[in-house]
Amino acid sequence: MSRRARRDERVLLSDGDVRGYRPLREVLAEHLRVARGVACSADQIVIVPSVQQALDVAARLTLDAGDEVWMEDPGYAGARAVLQAAGATIVPVPVDAQGIDVAAGVRRAPRARLAYVTPGHQAPLGVTLTIDRRLALLGWARQSLALVVEDDYDSEYRYEGRPVPALQGLDRAGVVLHLGTFSKTLLPSLRLAYAVVPDALLDPFVAAKSILDRFTPPLGQAVLADFLDGGHFGRHLRRMREIYAERRAALLAAITAELGGALTVVGASAGLDLAARLPKGTDDRALADELAAAGVETLALSRHALERRDVSGLLLGFAAFSLARLRRSVATASATILGR
Repeated sequence: MSRRARRDERVLLSDGDVRGYRPLREVLAEHLRVARGVACSADQIVIVPSVQQALDVAARLTLDAGDEVWMEDPGYAGARAVLQAAGATIVPVPVDAQGIDVAAGVRRAPRARLAYVTPGHQAPLGVTLTIDRRLALLGWARQSLALVVEDDYDSEYRYEGRPVPALQGLDRAGVVLHLGTFSKTLLPSLRLAYAVVPDALLDPFVAAKSILDRFTPPLGQAVLADFLDGGHFGRHLRRMREIYAERRAALLAAITAELGGALTVVGASAGLDLAARLPKGTDDRALADELAAAGVETLALSRHALERRDVSGLLLGFAAFSLARLRRSVATASATILGR
């Protein structure tokens, strides 16, 4: 940032390109090709301050009031809020061990105009969408002329098995809008994310963004372009994967040792948190409040559910905490849960 700020670069101090700083889009296109299997050119990438904005633009362009939209159940509440604000009719589609149940979505709303999915690491259950369902989802979208919004929010962090390529890489019909963010891989205050926009939606998307906020500030984009181009981002990801993998292992070991009979971990192969199911009938919201009072912050899984009543569990973050802190937190949680 200091190096960039010392340069006399008038291009970074005047109006920017609506799509974003060209060098960043070029190096990002290559990174996405190698790291996520995304097939795109720099011209298809639009730099945005957040995934929320990109989803908002997509909703404005593709939805009329009352149009049906598939939402994973349980699913990301932030996306649901954006789609509801656009006037969409939210259609809950259940998620199981294979990801979103596409067949159930077709039964419930075959003419939905949009589907919001997190196929790489489902939010919040952490499962990965299987190849059969990926192909089924793309086939439905192609036949129904629907848009699939792929939120690839933290799939850079995978700890088990081979990396799972993005859904967009399988798309041959231009039905996938691929969204990603640097908030999870670098820092939230950076306020930089990106949209890989299918050709048919590209010009309207750029025009809509220019109306909303004209362009995303270019100085931070230039710094990020340097960071990616110099290989620093790749090294950063490798280092953080090692650190987060160690913290994840410590949390899993502590849960097994202290809460093996009370919590069942699901979806721990990737991401910055893991989901743990509670015994049937447990009030996870009340338990989350009790844990918060004891100094352990969690999220109740039922808060992410739309219509399902069988979702009871806790979302546990591990990336921001030391090994000692994680072990202490599990010990505190154990005393609270087992002492109820």
